Amino acid sequence: MYKSAYMLAFLGWSMLAQNTEIQYLSGKGYQDTKEWEFKVSDGRKSGEWSTINVPSVWEQEGFGKYQYGIRFYGKPFPEGIADEVGYYKYKFTVPKSWESKRIKIVFDGSMTDTKVRINGRSTSDDEHQGAFYRFKYEITDLLKYGKENLLEVTVSKESKNASVNLAERRADYWNFGGIFRPVFLEALPATHMDYTSLKAEADGEFQANVFLGSAANNTSVEINVLDQRGKKVGATIKANGINGADKIHLEGQFDDIKQWTAETPNLYTAEIKLLENGKVVHQLTETIGFRTIEIRKGDGIYVNGQRVLMKGVNRHSFWPESGRTLNKELNYADVRLIKEMNMNAVRLSHYPPDPEFLQACDELGLYVMDELCGWHGHYDDAVGKKLVKEMVTRDLNHPSIIFWSNGNEGGWNTNLDNQFDVWDLQKRPVLHPQQEHNGVETMHYRSYGETLEYFRDDNIFMPTEYLHGLYDGGHGAGFDDYWEVMRKHPRSGGGYLWVFADEGIARTDQDGRIDNQGNYGADGIVGPHHEKEGSFFTVKEVWSPVMIMEKPELPTDFDGIFTIENRYDFTNTNTCTFEYELVSFTSPLNGKAERKTIKKGSLKAPNIAPHQKGELKVNLPINWQDADVLYIKVTNAEGEELWTWDFVCDSKKSKVRNAISVDADLDETDNEFKISANGTEVSIDKSSGKLTKVIQNGNIISLTNGPKIIMARRSDRTLDGTIDPKFLKGEDRIYKEFACWDEEVNCSENLLDISAKKENGNVIVEANYHGILQKVIWTVYTDGLIQLDYEYEYNGVVDLAGVYFDYPEEKMKAKKWLGDGPYRVWQNRLKGTMLDIWENDYNDPIPGESFNYPEFKGYFNNWQWAEFTTEEGNIYIENKDTDTYLGVYSPRDGRDALLYTIPSTGIAVLDVIPPARNKVNATDLIGPSSQPKWLSGLQKRTVYLKFKK
Repeated sequence: MYKSAYMLAFLGWSMLAQNTEIQYLSGKGYQDTKEWEFKVSDGRKSGEWSTINVPSVWEQEGFGKYQYGIRFYGKPFPEGIADEVGYYKYKFTVPKSWESKRIKIVFDGSMTDTKVRINGRSTSDDEHQGAFYRFKYEITDLLKYGKENLLEVTVSKESKNASVNLAERRADYWNFGGIFRPVFLEALPATHMDYTSLKAEADGEFQANVFLGSAANNTSVEINVLDQRGKKVGATIKANGINGADKIHLEGQFDDIKQWTAETPNLYTAEIKLLENGKVVHQLTETIGFRTIEIRKGDGIYVNGQRVLMKGVNRHSFWPESGRTLNKELNYADVRLIKEMNMNAVRLSHYPPDPEFLQACDELGLYVMDELCGWHGHYDDAVGKKLVKEMVTRDLNHPSIIFWSNGNEGGWNTNLDNQFDVWDLQKRPVLHPQQEHNGVETMHYRSYGETLEYFRDDNIFMPTEYLHGLYDGGHGAGFDDYWEVMRKHPRSGGGYLWVFADEGIARTDQDGRIDNQGNYGADGIVGPHHEKEGSFFTVKEVWSPVMIMEKPELPTDFDGIFTIENRYDFTNTNTCTFEYELVSFTSPLNGKAERKTIKKGSLKAPNIAPHQKGELKVNLPINWQDADVLYIKVTNAEGEELWTWDFVCDSKKSKVRNAISVDADLDETDNEFKISANGTEVSIDKSSGKLTKVIQNGNIISLTNGPKIIMARRSDRTLDGTIDPKFLKGEDRIYKEFACWDEEVNCSENLLDISAKKENGNVIVEANYHGILQKVIWTVYTDGLIQLDYEYEYNGVVDLAGVYFDYPEEKMKAKKWLGDGPYRVWQNRLKGTMLDIWENDYNDPIPGESFNYPEFKGYFNNWQWAEFTTEEGNIYIENKDTDTYLGVYSPRDGRDALLYTIPSTGIAVLDVIPPARNKVNATDLIGPSSQPKWLSGLQKRTVYLKFKK
């Protein structure tokens, strides 16, 4: 139970008279609201009284103007800013029995400057400034008990305080207006506790500061700690107050407690009773966890004496339909989704979240960095001190919070650094994201090389933002390289990816269109409605706390023993569940694409301590090599999948079967060879050796112009792979096709000779070339199966290499394939996929604007066959070997093309595919797997084609 000071309204008044009673004036969040009267000063539906749902941001209720903060960066009071003022009214009654109590009105969040009146009288001389913080006013003397009361609230979207605007609103995120978090009344006893600051250490040491609502005499406090079953732990802690004091300090010790970590979120309940003259006058509960946080300078971050790496992500409080107004379900869903990626940490960029999010982190297990707002600007001293107090006193008892953050990227007021400890008994470390502070260097968006340099410093390096996730870049692209360095270095603290979700708002002035503000808000590992992108699964695999170390292809003499590495910090692998499945596949050429389970079962979980290695034994059946793949699935104690690994059982050759029927026919004209077999007719151009026409059972299938060589590299890259400094900015985003070694002569595919013959009823067309492409052999079998053998040679640096065919996109409907999927890969993002039969319909989403995943287009790894369904018929391609990539058209970038522009390659078989960059760093700066390939020697490849109508 969390803070039962916030209990349901009017629940058992006589029985729980010493508890705080709560009456909600608003709803509790998105989809749980109350209607208030409302008028806005400007923009949509302005100037007239109507109603609005509370809590909400008024833009999502159809009022006012939309505003993205970065446009007015650095300007506290600019012309043209959306600066509406909202006027709220709400009538309510309170019970007559509350006359003997002290009543406070509580706002959990209001954007931005807020004035409150009850029955025409102001609750404070000052308006509250700062949007993301809980504030409250005592209104005991302003209420009419047992009668109707009028609440009036004036909310100014823009603050009169320049520092508030610069800290909160001139930022790279949406600026909204309104009462966006709940509003409620607290009814407290005359003598009561205001708040508590608790400290529960990993060794069972316990301390508490209990702050009273006002100075009192003859008071004492008793604290009992209960486990999750409600059983009392240890002895009651007691302390007497000093007469005239408003704080009571308590200390105690608890033995045999279960420690809290992100892996083991063991929680306890502290029951706190305030007594006056020996009688209980007020009681509340707090959820606590016993844990100890240390920054050991030059060493690492320690939780309960164990060095821990932050496997973290930045997270905004956001939902497309409701802006920053969330609810318990959405907050808990965010935590579950973060943990699904095997993450253990979250940074609350760039402001404190809803209390329910912190509750979820406590219960489900995440290490939290709670942040004072200050995107680049910072609060002044006067406002900042108030807001630090409001943030810390609301959040300080959450065991999940291990760091405070004083602003972001220069948005820290160093005069506030010491204010956190004023309120926080635990004295958690305070950090400055993008600056060294308290022994932790948090610099953002360093290149791979710069990351290595930072690790040579004496400070712990823990970037609070890295691998910027704009569109389909960053995040998983280059991530494995970064993480291997980070997890192995003795002064690493881990890091936080940018960012969890796209901040795309469903605009009520544009029929619900999702607006990411171009390239500003489209940075998520998941989309605005939490659609999973490819990097989601890359991160999940790389950060799996249990790793299977074998290579993906099993030898024929495999003995069933896998090497397991336990990367948990506190958890033995014997708490996990291990399962296996042996599967075989059939291709459409053999009648139907099917997935058949040969055998599956559970495995004995190995007993491997954290940070150790051990063995997992799979008792394979005698016929295990009949399978194509062996899957090993690992789930944690909560039944959540950590990852499923696939292992190819042997190097199986192509399963293409050639059923002999009548002979294939060969017809030669001046311009082409026409070959017919079993309803399939293909034409090969005699001047180029390329496929020019396919007719299947009298119907044209428009696969043409192949095999055509594609050789491309980054525009600013020289022949040896170095970067030419003479190229203009932006050239590192463009991949250009080139034709030959000297790039002056088109010698990629100059035909020397071509011939055709019949052999054993089949037709063979052979073309020889001078240049990169050297040989193409077409073999059309009697059953209409076509074998394509080709050879090419290039010695040099490339980012994209292989052959392709043209096929009109507008005729494409779907694809099914056996290979790694369901998401596409990049050269520097190969992890996160699994070998299986996958299928998806054609889609062509615009990054940042439409969110259809997995993407149809792109590059696919370890493919064995693919079948394309088109308006004209089916095109089947089978790969003799699996060490090439299947290219399906070209990946689309955002409209601003900030990441890549890649030559169109139709349907392709590729030996080299490009890496993906991120918004900040080009591919040459993000690690070994992002570097261009040096292609050398003769490349010999074989694929099979089959058509169906």
